[in-house]
Amino acid sequence: MSPSLPLAAPGLARRLACLFYDAFLAFGIALATAFVFSVLTQMRHALSGREALGVVIALVLGGYFTWCWTKGRTLPMQTWRIRIVDRQGQPLTLARAWWRYLLCTVWVLPPIAFFAHRHLADWKPVTAALFGWVAFWALLSLLHPQRQFWHDAWAGTRLVDAAG
Repeated sequence: MSPSLPLAAPGLARRLACLFYDAFLAFGIALATAFVFSVLTQMRHALSGREALGVVIALVLGGYFTWCWTKGRTLPMQTWRIRIVDRQGQPLTLARAWWRYLLCTVWVLPPIAFFAHRHLADWKPVTAALFGWVAFWALLSLLHPQRQFWHDAWAGTRLVDAAG
């Protein structure tokens, strides 16, 4: 990245559009991973091996995102003209990308943890809590001096405008 390129954060709406596009792709990757896992392990029941499946999906998604981030962007980031760099504007190292991936769990873990041990017949409260938390977490970025998401600040990364 050239030093003359500004390191301004893209607008919140653009970052959220990118986030939801990334989530859509992640869902497809997770679905394909689950299919391959179930075929390879000859999974006969959805509850058998679900912990191992969860770990495999997390690792596959981690591999996808960290690989893309070390290249500077995911497909949605390219579409929305957003790049990811470290604090100095340089590409991410693999270690920093993995650290960011772990910190990104803040987008989903709090509401999931809250409902983890409840036996619910209706998923509406979980869905509402998840979307409410995502909105709250996204709006918190407006309190950051450079308008970055807080997990990026903690990871030493920045989303920057790649337009132009």
